[in-house]
Order: sequence, then structure tokens, then C-alpha cells
Amino acid sequence: MKATAGRWIVFALGLLAVTWIAATALRDSLAEGKPTTVSNYEPWEDATLDLAALLPVQDGGRIKPLGTYAGFSMLGLHGARKMEIIGKDGEKVTLKPLAWMLDCMFRPELADQLPTFRVDNAEVLDAVGIKSKGRRDRYSYNDLKPGLEKLRELSVSYEQIQRQDPKQLKSVESQTLSLAYNVRTYEFLTGYMNFARNGLLPASAAKEGKILPVSEVMQAAPKIRAELQAAAQGKQASSEVQTITVLIEQAANSAKFGLNLFPPSNQDDKEWLSAGDRIFHIFTGNTREPEQSIKDIKLLEDVGQSLKGGQAAFREKFSAWEVSVVERAKARGEYRSIPLEADYFKKNWFIYALVWFLLAVVTSGVMFFAGQTKAGRGAHWLTVGFLGLGLSYMIIPIVKRSIIMQRPPVGNLYDTIIFICAAIVAFGLLVEWMTKKRFVLGITPIVAAFLIVLARRFEVGEGKDHLDPLVAVLRSNYWLTIHVITITLGYAAGLITALLSIVYVMMRTLGLDGGDASLRRSMTRAVYGCVCLTLTLSLIGTVLGGIWANDSWGRFWGWDPKENGALMIVLWSLAMLHARLGGYIREWGLHLCSMFGAMVVGFSWWHVNFLNVGLHNYGFSAEKIWAVRAFYGIMLGFILWGGIACLMERLEKKKSRDAGAKAKGDDAVGVKTQSSY
Repeated sequence: MKATAGRWIVFALGLLAVTWIAATALRDSLAEGKPTTVSNYEPWEDATLDLAALLPVQDGGRIKPLGTYAGFSMLGLHGARKMEIIGKDGEKVTLKPLAWMLDCMFRPELADQLPTFRVDNAEVLDAVGIKSKGRRDRYSYNDLKPGLEKLRELSVSYEQIQRQDPKQLKSVESQTLSLAYNVRTYEFLTGYMNFARNGLLPASAAKEGKILPVSEVMQAAPKIRAELQAAAQGKQASSEVQTITVLIEQAANSAKFGLNLFPPSNQDDKEWLSAGDRIFHIFTGNTREPEQSIKDIKLLEDVGQSLKGGQAAFREKFSAWEVSVVERAKARGEYRSIPLEADYFKKNWFIYALVWFLLAVVTSGVMFFAGQTKAGRGAHWLTVGFLGLGLSYMIIPIVKRSIIMQRPPVGNLYDTIIFICAAIVAFGLLVEWMTKKRFVLGITPIVAAFLIVLARRFEVGEGKDHLDPLVAVLRSNYWLTIHVITITLGYAAGLITALLSIVYVMMRTLGLDGGDASLRRSMTRAVYGCVCLTLTLSLIGTVLGGIWANDSWGRFWGWDPKENGALMIVLWSLAMLHARLGGYIREWGLHLCSMFGAMVVGFSWWHVNFLNVGLHNYGFSAEKIWAVRAFYGIMLGFILWGGIACLMERLEKKKSRDAGAKAKGDDAVGVKTQSSY
């Protein structure tokens, strides 16, 4: 009876965990409220999107496909990689990042109507005089227009506070500042191609067919520059030259930021050039390739004007531009990973891994209830198979990321999440292969699914490209391989140790082990072995980290929070092993200590990055502290559960011993009484 109730309790806990995982996975993708209607919206054709996906651009210190740039730009502004609208003829349209980016660049009049901006706090809109739709929703640029002037005024004052003391910024003020930055980013995107669409004349003139192409004016740059130089010496420049100079400066400024589209001809120049750079350099004479500069601007003008002839004409001009850029990128050896990266983001590997892990949760539930029946055995092998497939869908993208980045797979916090997820699944399958007891198969897919959702939440919150180059001190493939991977595997080993102990607590307290002492011993031995593995990996990783620190910073140890966290894992693992060997803790004690060890791992892995001190405090966001707090709460809950169960068992045993001793005493008294008679 107890075992049956226990199974239902575990099932309820598992169902609650999976429900939370699924709800969290959907939360950041869905806007509250109805889809925005853009009645004149016509979707981009697939052929157009496929062509644009492989255009290389430089951003974040590396060369990447336009699709990657679009994906993280949309993620940063919209909070998701897709948006749904009601388009022409009431048709529901799902926009992906590349379509949204092309709208921003070439159809800004439509982009201004799209629900681009995610606002999580309606107080931000109230502060700038905009009527909100609800507590949390998404808004178009046109929706925000009435309050943009007020938004900019507030952002200037909040920036001053942030420069003086960021901690003085209230939450709503910080969110207001973020919205102002997002609006500025969007305006850079939509204004980038203004010169290509309109030339140097106002947009109203361009609609009437009056175009003054920038590329034509660039051909006259030497004469204009000569006249301006003469004007600097006192001679009056013509009104025409003065007007053109102002218009050129405006056009160059609007196309200077955001998109670096053109590889320089000089192999020694690492920085690509924006369209604004091309224009500026021509008129300042600061270029070694004036002819190529004019050709590049002419290519953009052709693309910007071609959309009037339909998407087929657009693709023709876009293809000519792309071929020109790709040929130069290949000549510089910078096109190598563009197709691979475009495919990487197109496949959504981690989403498929999440699906496999959730299927493993379902089959492990069947295995759990069916036991050793035929259905139970079939569910067992299905669980193993789904976990194996999920692991494959983790390993493949991790390997692809390494090839794209040309470095080992762990270099930032996002990397550690997906790497530890794969490592936990691998360790879980290894424990199952060694023990054949099934006890790890129930919880491993839940934890793996949770880590994938955590990675997605982290990615959405950051809105940054996690494939970008590392900070200078981390640009060492040798040390990244032997130190960072080793220490990260140590984190994974510590977490799988705690998972085994959680299973032990649930099975023993809920009667799921049927009182099988051999099963309990098997689980305890597995935990003991995992503690040894955690110690070995963490100790080696810590020592290697000290050697790297000595090589990079000139000191082996500096009591940095990250270093202290790694040392805490080593010391706690040593304490557990010594206490176990010395008989100070037995089965219950080992499992309770291993669950606390997971909290030590969580502190070293995540929490120290939120302290804002130390040399390891790079590239991490303190906004993700919710994950650490939730993790601490869960582990403390299981420790409390196990501690109470351990205490109750001891009280029951004491009560049983006392009752036995009393029975023996009563028997002795009875014998004496009988003999006296």
C-alpha cells in the first residue's frame, strides 16, 4: 500500500516538474493578447529567405551569416525568434528572424507596424505616456511613437544615474533604459538602407521617382573634396556643394552602425566596413579602394530599388551583392563556417533534444509503474533509447559549435549549461549500464529537459550571440580543453551524484525499493563512486586552473570567488569521503551530504558570477539569479525530506529496541515467578 501511494507521489512530482518545464519553454515565445494586424503585409518568398541566409556580415568580432545576426537582433528586441501577425487577406503569418530583418532593411514602412518590442512591465509605457495593452505584451514602433521623445528624455537621466551608481536604478527605470536602447537599435536597422532606397533626396521625392544616387555623387568626391578644401582656405563653396555635403553626412551616419557588410581588400585589415564607412572614406579620401567603395554602394542601391519590381527582381540584385561579398570573404578565408552556422541555427537541435527527453519522461513513468512486466521492460528500453537520441541531439550541435567557433565546446555560461546537460545524460546512462537497477532513468530526463529550458531562458534573457569570440584571457584552446572542460565535467559529476541521492531518498521514504537492502547498497555505492569522480575531476581542474592563472595573471592562486568555489567542491568531496571511511556517516549521511554537495556545485558554477567581483566575472548576467535560488530551494527541500525520514527511522528503531528489551525483561520476570511457585 505504501509503495503504491509512493509511486503516485513520485508521479505527481514528475508531472509537476514536466508541466513547469513545458510552460517555461512556451512562456518566452508567446505574447499575451491578440496577434497584430498588418493588413498590407506580404510574406517573403522561401527562395528570397534562403538566398539572404548565407550573406556574411561582421558582428561581435567575427564573421557570421545574416541569419545569425537577425536571430539575435530579434531575440534582443522581441524576446523570441518568431512573431505572429495577421497579414494580407486576414492570413496568419509567422515571421522568423530573417524575414523580420529584411523587413527592417528594405520594407521599414511594414517593419514599423510589426510587434517588435517586448515590454514586460506596463509601468514603463505609463511613464512615457503610452497606453499599455496589459502587464506584459509586445508593441510596434508605431505604437511607441507617441512616447519616443519622453522615452529619450528619461533614458538620458537614467544613463547619468547608471554611470554614477547602477545600484541606484529602480527596476522600472532599468527597464525603461533597456527599451530606449532597443528602440535605438531598431532605428539603426530601419534607417540603414535609407540612402539606397531614397538616394540623397527626401523619401517623398523618391516616391515620385526622383533619385539622386549616392554612388553617383561619390564619383564626384575628388572635386567636392577639392572645393571644400578651398573653402577651408577662405574661398566660398557653392551652395550645391554645401547642400550635398550635409546630405552625404546624413546618409553616411544613418548607415554607419550595426551592419558591417564589406570585407576590406587589404588582408591586414581585420575590421569589415559598413555602408556608412564606405561613404565617409570616399569623401575624406581615407580609402585605398575608391572604385570598390563606389561599386559596393551601387550594389546596395540596386538592391534597395529592385523591390519595386517584385521579389524575383530583388533576388537578382541581392544575389549580385552577395556574390561580390562572398568572393572577397572566401579570398580572406572568412567564409569557412557560414553555411555550417546557417544550418546549425536552422535545425533547432536542442528543441528536438528536449522532445526526446520529454518522451523519455513518459516512458520512464510507464517503466516505473509496470515494474518487471513485459510492458515495463519495453518501457525501460524505450527510455534508454530516447535518452540516447536526446544525447545525440546534444552532442551533434555541441560539436558543430566547436567547429564554428574553432575552440573547445565550453567558453561561456551558455556553453556550460548545454555541456553539463549532455554530460549528466551520459553519466546517467553509464550508471544504468553499470548497475542495471533503473533507478537513475526516472530523474535524468527531467533534469536534462530542465537544463535545456534553462539554456533557452538564459539565451532569451541575454539576447546575445553566444558564439562570439571569448575575452582575451580565454583565447587559449589548450587551457580551455584541459582546465575548463575538466572542471565542468566535475560540476556534472557532482550534480549526477545528488540526483542519485534524491532517487535514494524518494525510493526509501516512499517504500519504492520494497525494503530491498541490496538495491540501497547499490545506490550508495554508485553515489560513493560519483563522489570520487567529482573529487578527481574538480581537483585536477582546479590545479590546472591555477597553472593557467599563473601563466595568464602571474599568480597561481588569488582567492578569486570562482577559485574558492572550485576549492569548496574539492574540500566538501574530501570531507564526505573521509567521514564515510571513518564511520561518521553511513548511508543516510552520505546521501544527505551529496545533496548538499550539489548546492556547493551550484554556487561554484553559477552563483559566484553574480557577485560582481573577481577576474572570472565576465560575460554573465545577474538577472539569472532566480535559477540559483530555485535550485537551492529544491535541494534544501530534498535534504529536509531526507533528514526527517532519517530521524523518523532512527526513532522507530529505538522504539523497536526498547520494546524488544522490555519484552525480554517481562519474559525473565515470568520465568522467575513461575519457578517460585
